[in-house]
Amino acid sequence: MHSDKMQFKIAGMDCAEEVSVLKKELGPIVGGDGNLSFDVLNEILTVSCCSSEVPPETIQTAVARTGMAAVVWRNVPEPIQKQTFFERWGRTLLTVISGLLTLAGFATHLVMTQSIQEAIGSEGMGVTHQTPLPARILYGLGILTGAWFVLPRAFLALRRIQPDMNLLMTISVVGAAAIGDWFEASTVAFLFSVSLLLEKWSVGHARRAVETLLDLTPPMARILDSHGHQKEVAPDQVSVGSMLLVKPGERFPLDGRVTQGNSYVNQAPMTGESLPIAKSVGDIVFAGTINGDGALEIQSTKTAGTTTLAHLIHMVSEAQSRRSHSEQWVEKFARTYTPVVLALALAIFIIPPILLGGSWHDWFYRSLVLLVIACPCALVISTPVSIVAAIAAAARQGVLIKGGAFIELPGRLKAIAFDKTGTLTHGQPSVVAVIPLNGHSDEELLERVSSLESRSEHPLGKSILTHAQAKNVQIRAVEDYQIVPGKGATARLDGKTFWLGSRRYLEERGQATDELLVKLDTLSQQGVTFVIVGNEHHVCGYVALADTVRPDALNSVQALRDLGIAPIVMLTGDNASTAQVIAKAVGVDEVKADLLPAEKVSAIESLVSEYGSVAMVGDGVNDAPAMACSSLGIAMGAAGSDTALETADIALMSDDLSRLPWLVRHSRRTLGIIRANIIFALAIKILFVVLTMFGFASLWAAIAADMGASLLVIFNGLRLLNPMIDRRDH
Repeated sequence: MHSDKMQFKIAGMDCAEEVSVLKKELGPIVGGDGNLSFDVLNEILTVSCCSSEVPPETIQTAVARTGMAAVVWRNVPEPIQKQTFFERWGRTLLTVISGLLTLAGFATHLVMTQSIQEAIGSEGMGVTHQTPLPARILYGLGILTGAWFVLPRAFLALRRIQPDMNLLMTISVVGAAAIGDWFEASTVAFLFSVSLLLEKWSVGHARRAVETLLDLTPPMARILDSHGHQKEVAPDQVSVGSMLLVKPGERFPLDGRVTQGNSYVNQAPMTGESLPIAKSVGDIVFAGTINGDGALEIQSTKTAGTTTLAHLIHMVSEAQSRRSHSEQWVEKFARTYTPVVLALALAIFIIPPILLGGSWHDWFYRSLVLLVIACPCALVISTPVSIVAAIAAAARQGVLIKGGAFIELPGRLKAIAFDKTGTLTHGQPSVVAVIPLNGHSDEELLERVSSLESRSEHPLGKSILTHAQAKNVQIRAVEDYQIVPGKGATARLDGKTFWLGSRRYLEERGQATDELLVKLDTLSQQGVTFVIVGNEHHVCGYVALADTVRPDALNSVQALRDLGIAPIVMLTGDNASTAQVIAKAVGVDEVKADLLPAEKVSAIESLVSEYGSVAMVGDGVNDAPAMACSSLGIAMGAAGSDTALETADIALMSDDLSRLPWLVRHSRRTLGIIRANIIFALAIKILFVVLTMFGFASLWAAIAADMGASLLVIFNGLRLLNPMIDRRDH
């Protein structure tokens, strides 16, 4: 029997809670939840079983029972479905309306009763306050709009007899309204809606990261037939072995091998190399990388779905769907807390009257008190308020944190890995030395090379021009400028012919000396590249360029080590000699060079396996899979690629590495406040459970304690808005 995989697009699969529900519903049908895999990022469910045994219709019917919808997914391009206004903005709109209605209800109650005590809560001792009808209507509408997306899930949880936070929140809201505390009911509905809105927003950003990756692949490939005629087709229509033409400045549509031509290729999106790489016949090129100044003919070696870029996209999607430790903890907590609270309230209502002959009315009232105090309002509020305050404070320090789960992780880090190019270094070649030869001066050499480079689009040429302009060097017009593909260029200046280019071009012209070659080899071993300038008679000199270390890198690495984070590892696609030079300059503990994206992922997985909580700091598309599979992905926000920025959990918007040790200290402070809030909120609840059992608690006291606890944890959390600044951070 043929075994295959079925894929479904699941509408409404946004977080771990839906994944848990789907596992319980589908696991028995497909032979265990081991046959299910979930890509939350793209809302894709993969079923690894035999479709002849479990037809797609069976899966779709089972998914429908959870309140979600499944559509067979064939992984082919489809027309973009334009969202309706409500589909796009409905959750945000209803949350805002819920908050406004809650405020309006409170204001109405306050005006009509002229008593803030009446507007806030109870009259005590089992006699609930009377909320005016207009205020009740406003509160009721606030509850309905705030719980609009919660009620269906709560109903399904009740029907499946699988209590979750949605069900507990709904019971708490209904219970609060039933005893007359409409303000509390509406407030809880609004706050829970806010938390769901933030969750939806973060998943949406993650989805756009993959869309950015997809943009790297050009929409067409230029096929050459046996007669040299060109034909443009979609990359997914190109078979292995086809001949393709890639013009200067274009992206490569597929992986392939160069069969004709010379050029420099910017491979930074794939391998992280800091400088363009010379490509000639026989060299490998990757889909998504950018051709330089020479046309290349390549023979495709992979189909569109199996290119290095396609694997990179898949790795990002797969890694993003892995759940964080915080999500797992929340699920376990809800799985335990919710049934215990419901069972305890029911037991208090039923057992004493039956076994002890107590008053049904009295014990029903006590069960209501327990439901009110058991409402996880303070617990629900304590963490989000602290998180929001911590995120806001971090934003003021130039650190963008994309969600609550990611503010906690820096404080738990055991190890950290850095990309080299654009992270520990600036990511751009800079002139580090101008070396004149054969009687020429620095200014004369720089004038000649910058004049020739003024006609070039090469990244090295742009760096030289920037340096020359900073030195106020005169850039003069040249004539007969010609590119020598993959090697350099020639031009006439003041009637004389000059050339510039690489070591290979120097040797081809026969102007190399043993002494000069030794100097150039020494520079290469130090991670320095160079542009050589000469005329028809001799070499005029050369300009040395290198990707320089960020000035704050050394101190930041040491500060992280002082905080107990070790090892500190550098992962790079650059060559080993260049990597070792940078590693020594910044003081990392370990360096791994010549890595492709998949190898970076393996290195991160190894670190995670050994140390547990590991961060990956990077800036390029090639870093995205490693960021996604690490415990915490951190991107250089100002200069980093859009994909790295969207895939990462945290972005350093000012590219300031000193923010990393500050972030660790800020996270640890946040964790301390969150723990204090949770302990305090739980202590209040435990206290009132005991008081309720012995009849010493009333509704007004329970509500006052719950709201008082909520206010205290809010104010405690808001202390994070004023971050503690350490002199070491500057």
